[in-house]
Amino acid sequence: MSSATSPGRLSRSDRLFLTLVIGLPLLALLVFVWLPALASIALSFTTWDGIDLSDIHPTGIENYAQIFTNYPPFWPAVQHNVIWLLFTALLPTPFGIFLAYQLDKKIRFTRIYQTAIFLPMVLSLAVVGFIWEIIYNPDTGLLNSFLGVVGAGHHIDWLGDPDLNLWAVLVASGWRHTGYIMILYLAGLKSVDPALREAAALDGANGRQTFLKVIFPALKPVNNIILVVTVMESLRAFDIVYVLGGGTGSKPGMELLSLLITDNIVGEAGHIGYGSALAVILLLMSLAAIGTFLVQTFRKGDQ
Repeated sequence: MSSATSPGRLSRSDRLFLTLVIGLPLLALLVFVWLPALASIALSFTTWDGIDLSDIHPTGIENYAQIFTNYPPFWPAVQHNVIWLLFTALLPTPFGIFLAYQLDKKIRFTRIYQTAIFLPMVLSLAVVGFIWEIIYNPDTGLLNSFLGVVGAGHHIDWLGDPDLNLWAVLVASGWRHTGYIMILYLAGLKSVDPALREAAALDGANGRQTFLKVIFPALKPVNNIILVVTVMESLRAFDIVYVLGGGTGSKPGMELLSLLITDNIVGEAGHIGYGSALAVILLLMSLAAIGTFLVQTFRKGDQ
């Protein structure tokens, strides 16, 4: 008798392999993503100090009602998250695409430029925050020294002034985000069929026209990825703000939803239900932004 398995049936080793390759990632996704997300949604309708499970008490929509009507940092945090998204989408992202377009022309020392621009992306946001904290130091910082406003009573407090600190953090975040977008788009440009450029040149299109009317539409998948990355990076901003803001989510001018969530869940008060409600609101904002884009993209694709 042959021990070979019949056609269409998996051997024991094949089933074990599929279990490891498919089952373990699905299990990890369930345990570390879906279960915490569902638990956060459930806890957002309760009050809990995070210690004893018997202290969980349902409150209905009371957490949401208080957040929208009686939580002063909330609306500034929403406004700052929207500003963060618009700033990232309108400045660092287009600038990263522009740099990728220029470096794709095979100029001299292009490898050096790519490395220098992408270098901040290699660093964690926390490290980037520490670097910019030194730059923004009001007494000995590089920026105030460059501007000549180091003396006492004359310096600019970039991180302490509520009118300036959010924009200072946005510049630091944009410095890192630009290199990320540049590498993503540069990889996309390398995959473009050279025949498209040649056909555009034969039709008399210059470099700018070729990029806007031929190359950019051809990179639609990359454009979609960049937009989703930009939205997610903007709405979940935390590390760099936490470092530059001194580890608090309610510092005037630097309120963000991610920091408010941390303050309520990890802080001394331990308002798990309150923090979970804030997390659900941030999740809905992310889904709304990405969902709107995906719906419009699919509609255009169908047309």
